[in-house]
Amino acid sequence: MGPGRFRIVMNILAFGIGNLGGPDLLIILLIVFVLFGAKKLPDLARSLGQSMNEFRKARQELDEERHNAGTQSTQPPPCQQVASVPSAQQANSASRVQ
Repeated sequence: MGPGRFRIVMNILAFGIGNLGGPDLLIILLIVFVLFGAKKLPDLARSLGQSMNEFRKARQELDEERHNAGTQSTQPPPCQQVASVPSAQQANSASRVQ
């Protein structure tokens, strides 16, 4: 990680989520409690957990697909032979014989 990238990461942490402490989180939780009420909080937490599980499953499936795609051979499957169509010359000679 270069010095420029390190500075960007530190700025994000200083001005973003990395600067939240205990009192800040307590105030945020109090606001959420007032907005949604005590009856809705368990439902919100349950739906958040289900969403996180779905995201984790989708990410694992994507990683698995990428891993399998990298291990499979890149050669296409062999072609099947197609029945040959008689040429115009063969059709003319067959009609003359009859």
